Amino acid sequence: MTSTGIRLHAPAPGWAISADVVVVGSGVAGLTAALRCEAAGLTTVVVTKARLDDGSTRWAQGGVAAALGEGDTPEQHLADTLVAGAGLCDEEAVRILVTEGPDAVRRLIDTGAHFDESSEGELELTREGGHHRRRIVHAGGDATGAEISRALVEAVRARGLRTIENALVLDLLTDAEGRTAGVTLHVMGEGQHDGVGAVHAPAVVLATGGMGQVFSATTNPSVSTGDGVALALRAGAEISDLEFVQFHPTVLFLGADAEGQQPLVSEAVRGEGAHLVDADGVRFMVGQHELAELAPRDIVAKGILRRMLEQDAEHMFLDARHFGADMWEHRFPTILAACRANGIDPVTEPIPIAPAAHHASGGVRTDARGRTTVPGLYACGEVACTGVHGANRLASNSLLEGLVYAERIAADIAAVHAGTGLHARVPAPVPGPGRPAHPLLAPEARFAIQRTMSEGAGVLRSQESLAKAADQLQKLHAEARDALRENGKTAEPGVDTWEATNLLCVARVLVTAALLREETRGCHWREDHAERDDTHWRRHIVVRLNPDRSLAVHTTDTADFPPIR
Repeated sequence: MTSTGIRLHAPAPGWAISADVVVVGSGVAGLTAALRCEAAGLTTVVVTKARLDDGSTRWAQGGVAAALGEGDTPEQHLADTLVAGAGLCDEEAVRILVTEGPDAVRRLIDTGAHFDESSEGELELTREGGHHRRRIVHAGGDATGAEISRALVEAVRARGLRTIENALVLDLLTDAEGRTAGVTLHVMGEGQHDGVGAVHAPAVVLATGGMGQVFSATTNPSVSTGDGVALALRAGAEISDLEFVQFHPTVLFLGADAEGQQPLVSEAVRGEGAHLVDADGVRFMVGQHELAELAPRDIVAKGILRRMLEQDAEHMFLDARHFGADMWEHRFPTILAACRANGIDPVTEPIPIAPAAHHASGGVRTDARGRTTVPGLYACGEVACTGVHGANRLASNSLLEGLVYAERIAADIAAVHAGTGLHARVPAPVPGPGRPAHPLLAPEARFAIQRTMSEGAGVLRSQESLAKAADQLQKLHAEARDALRENGKTAEPGVDTWEATNLLCVARVLVTAALLREETRGCHWREDHAERDDTHWRRHIVVRLNPDRSLAVHTTDTADFPPIR
C-alpha cells in the first residue's frame, strides 16, 4: 500500500488524545466493535458524527436475519444470500456471516436488546424478500434498529467508554512506516473538545455507515455522506464494488421533487402479505419471479420502475388494507405513523411508493478480519466491502454483517495487541502537508452532485447517462482543482464543504465503476447492456486514489476477493 499524501484542507489539530483503538461511527457495527475492544482491555474511543444514537442503525425497520428458527439452517441462509448476490458474493465471507450470525444475535440479546416474542416466549420471526424461510428477528414491530441502538448505547454508557459526539472525522493519520496512527476530526461546537483535533491510536475502525446522501432521494439520514469511504481513499485504501447501490423498492413517495431522507416502508410489510399494485390494482410482480413481491430487492425495484415507465407513472402502490387497523398499529406502528404524518392512511388506502437509494453493497475492501489494505485500518458495516453482499444485499443481512464482522475486528485487534504489544505504544503521526492538499467544494456543490447522480446513476443507467454524470462530476472536480492551482484558493473549511468534497469523491468512484461494468447484475442495471455477462464481468472492480487525485481502476481476475496484503 502506498499512501496518497492527500488530506482535506483543514486547520491543524488544536488538541489531541491517545487510545489503543478509535472507532469512528456509532451504529450497530461501531458500538459492537467498541464494546468488544473495551472488554478485551483496550483503551477505546468512539467518535460519532452526531449523537450516539443518530446513525443509520436506528432507522432500520425490518430486523436481523439469522438461522434461529426451527428447521432453518446456516446453509439455507447461505443459499439465499448467494442467490441475491448475483454471482459476486465471497462465499467464505457469507459462510462466516451465516454460521457466526446466530450466536452474534444471542450476544446482542445478552447485551440488552429486546426482540419481539410470541406468547410462548419464542422469538417471533418474519420473512423478507429473497428469504425462503422466516428468519428475521424484529423489535417493536418495525422499530428494530431503534431498539438495537438503545441497547448498545446504554451498554457503552454503562461501561464508561470515552465518546466524542458531534464530530466529523477528517483524515487518517499514519506514521513514518505507513501504518495507521489515528484520525483527525472536527468537533462541532459541543462536548469536551471543539474545532479540529486528533485521536492518536494504532488501530482505527471505520464504521461510518453509508453514502445515500450522494443521491437526491434516499432512506439514509443526513449524516450519510460517504465520509468513511472518502477518508479511506485519501489514505490509499482500496474500494470495491461501489457501483452496486441498492435502491429500496418501497419508499414512501412524497412527490417527484422530494429530496433528502425519505420514509421507508419496510420489506417486512410485504413479508406479512402486502401486495404491490399499479393504479388499477393489478399485482404486476406476479409472474415476474417465483417469490413475486418477495423477490430480491433488485428484481422488485426493477419491476416497479418498469411498470412506472410502461404507464408513465411517478409511483406504484403497496396495498396492505387487508391487514386491518390492529395489525398496522401493533406490527408496523412506525410506518403507520410516518404514512399518516404525510397524509396517507394505509388502513384504508394503498401507499404510494417508489424506489430510492438505500444501501451500498460495496465500500472499503476488507478481508475476513475486517482489515483493509492500510495497516491498522479496519472497516465494518455499510462502509465496508467484506464480500458478503456481492451485487445485491439480501434483506436484513446488513445488521447481521455489522455484528459479526465488528466482533471479528475486535478479536483481531486484541490478538495483535496481545501478541506483539504494538498497540501499547502510540505511534507518531507524520505531519500533514504544509499547504492545502485537497481542494474543498462550496456547500452548494452538494445539491449539484445529488442531482447529477440521481439523473445519471440511479436505478436505471446507461452509457449516455453515466458519461454525462462523469463529465459533470469531473467539471466540479476540475473547477476546485484549478482554483487551488491558479490562486491557492479553496472553499472555507467547514462541515458543509468537507461533506460536499467527500460526496464528490465517492460519486466519482461510483460512476467510474458503473461506466466500466457493461452488464446488468444485481442492483446495477444498465439499459444498454441488459443481460448479465458472467464471462467478462463475474469479477470485482477495485479503485484507488492516486497522489494526483486521479483514480486507478482495475478488475479482479475472478469473483474471489484477492487477499489483503
